[in-house]
Formats: sequence, structure tokens, C-alpha cells
Amino acid sequence: SGVAMMKFKSPPVNSLSLEFLTEFSISLEKLENNRACRGVIITSAVPKIFSSGLDITEMCGKSMEHYTEFWRAVQEMWLRLYGSSMVTVAAVNGSSPAGGCLVALSCDYRIMAENPKFSIGLNEAQLGIVAPFWFKDTFVNVVGHRTAECSLQLGSLHPAPEAHRLGLVDELVPEEKLMEKAAAVMAQWLALPDHARQLTKTMMRKAVLDRLVAHREEDIKNFITFISKESIQKSLRKYMEMLKKRK
Repeated sequence: SGVAMMKFKSPPVNSLSLEFLTEFSISLEKLENNRACRGVIITSAVPKIFSSGLDITEMCGKSMEHYTEFWRAVQEMWLRLYGSSMVTVAAVNGSSPAGGCLVALSCDYRIMAENPKFSIGLNEAQLGIVAPFWFKDTFVNVVGHRTAECSLQLGSLHPAPEAHRLGLVDELVPEEKLMEKAAAVMAQWLALPDHARQLTKTMMRKAVLDRLVAHREEDIKNFITFISKESIQKSLRKYMEMLKKRK
């Protein structure tokens, strides 16, 4: 059919570890290089969670070299997904905070399971972390400046109905109909000539992609400086302790 299905399966919560991000980027590159593949549907094989976002353990108590490698992998994933020539549809079948939200935002179209218990948003501020400019740009391009400004400052996680109202997701469907809907949307997008759609996508997204490419090393340095601060490390350790207690 020319459509690939990519399922996240890294229990318990599909957190974006260095290994996961590397695998994700390699998989996208393989699909991109496969001429028979025109679109990819991204979803989760783990119940109730799409992706919990960046793996906190990769950002806590590690070396400068590790932080550099990790952040480069985060950048690489986004550059590949946001700039993909394929049609990318996110079938969000669970909660999707922070980096998980970024993955969904980077796709061409987002369909979410109609479950008020599932939420999505860039909630970095809750952990004392600042979403970098390219997270922000991606978010603004989807929901508009004012909604993004409030949501980012408050570190909001939006329940599915609210996410739909804000335009953070394009459609809500009952969970059992999610994949069927994703396939229907994909067929609609693939009915157009690829070159016209690809050139239009490039025109719409190029400025945002170019901005990170031009400032990539600076962005890595900013991340390392920020994440290495004792106050940030302390709040990440606190957050990890809280997660352990929840388990």
C-alpha cells in the first residue's frame, strides 16, 4: 500500500532514551530511502501511553559527552520527522507529554483516541525545564502564539477533548476506530501527487528546520549548560524519586 506502520514498544512508557531515539531515526531514514514507501503511521504498542517523552535518566548525573550525544539524537529525530518527505500521521492512542507531544506535533496530521484520561502537551516547565526554541516553534505553528505561550509557561497537559479544541490534535475518534481513521486520512493525503505535497510541506516548514540546523551546536551547548546546573539536577532527581514512589 506504500504505507508503513511504526509502533513504539519500549515499556513501560516508551520514554525517548538515546537508544530509542537512535533506532527511531534509523527507521525513519530506512523508510525515507525506500521508494515504495510514501507514508508512515506512528502509534504505540504500549497500552495507554503514546510516549512519555525524553528519558529523564539520560539527563541526570551523566557526563558532558553523554549529554551532547543524547541531545544530538533528540535534534536528529526531530529534523528527520519534521522534515520528512513522507506523509506522517500520528495515531495518538495514549498520553503524550513533553517529547512525546513533540513527536506528534512533528507529524502532518494528529488523530487522538477520544479518552479524557489521555492528555498531551509540552509540560517541561513542570519539571523546571525550558522547552527549546524549536519545540516552541513547532508548537506555535500548530496552535498559534497565544495558546502556545500560556501552555508552555504553565507546563499544561491537555486532556484529549481540550487538545482537540485548541487544535493540538486534528481529530478525536473512539479508540477502536483509531487505526481505521489513520488509514483513511493517509489515503486522502496520498491521493495527491507527491511532488506538489512535498514541495508545499518544505515551503511551510523550511524556516523552522533551517533555524535549528544553523544553531545546532549552540543549542547543544545551551542544553548542556542548563542541564548541568545543580538546581536542575536536583529537580530531576526529585522528579525521579517521585516516579519511583508512584510505582
